[in-house]
Amino acid sequence: MIYAILFSIAALALILGAILGMASIKLKVEADPFAEKIDAVLPQSQCGQCGYPGCKPYAEAIVNGDDITKCIPGGQPTVIKIAEILGVDVPTLDGIEEPETKVAFIDENMCIGCTKCIQACPVDAIIGTNKSLHTIIPDLCTGCELCVAPCPTDCISMIKVGKNLDNWDWKMSPSVIPVKNIDMVAEGEK
Repeated sequence: MIYAILFSIAALALILGAILGMASIKLKVEADPFAEKIDAVLPQSQCGQCGYPGCKPYAEAIVNGDDITKCIPGGQPTVIKIAEILGVDVPTLDGIEEPETKVAFIDENMCIGCTKCIQACPVDAIIGTNKSLHTIIPDLCTGCELCVAPCPTDCISMIKVGKNLDNWDWKMSPSVIPVKNIDMVAEGEK
């Protein structure tokens, strides 16, 4: 009797599994390839600064005609990549201030080690443990400001990133002649 019950349960599971498998193939929803490409370009910080709950909904909104300049953590390089994907001109920022690049800073004298900022950070740019000091890894911080609000001691502030050799905008005039590596030219001629 037990074997008959086990056999009938196994047969029922096999039949229902086959039905679900066929339904997943038959009812598959195709994703928009442009939305997938745009989503791959976005920084995936899920910060919500664009007005959408994440990067995927923002990518879908861009495909449906929304503005491509709303991603603050991605900045101008992301806007350029999105414009290339869509085959449109890169919008100019006339009259609109380009957003300042900022990173979070924790005043370690005020930090109580509550870990609320760590839980809020979508890119894991904050290190520390419970009841100990926390600090920000500036290279990972996207400046989304999601860690500021949950801090009970207000020890997190956003500071402007100063220009240095690593983040300088090296815009060059088109009249500048590029210099080629002589070794690569010699190898290419052989």
